[in-house]
Amino acid sequence: MAGAPRSVGEVPLFIEMLRVACENRMVHDKLEALLSMPDPRRQAIVHAWVNDLLIAEAPPEFIAAIACLKDDAVAEKAYEVIFQCGRREGHGARMP
Repeated sequence: MAGAPRSVGEVPLFIEMLRVACENRMVHDKLEALLSMPDPRRQAIVHAWVNDLLIAEAPPEFIAAIACLKDDAVAEKAYEVIFQCGRREGHGARMP
C-alpha cells in the first residue's frame, strides 16, 4: 500500500482510539477483549474487521487505526496502555 504509515505514531486515530478507550468503559472493555486474545485469533478478527470496513467504505484513517492492531507488538503495547489507564483511573473514568 503506497504511502502507508511506517509507525502507529503516524496514525492519529490510533492514538485517539486509545484515548477514547481510557475514557469510555464500553470501548475499553471491547478493545481489552480483542487485545487479550491469542495473537492468531486477534489477527484474524482484525483482518476480517478491516475487510468489513473497506467494504463499508469507512474513513481510511479509521481503517488504518484498526489495522495497526494486527501487529503483535503494537497490540501488546496498546493492551498495556489501556490496562494502565483502567487501573489508574478505573474503567470509564475520565482522564484529566
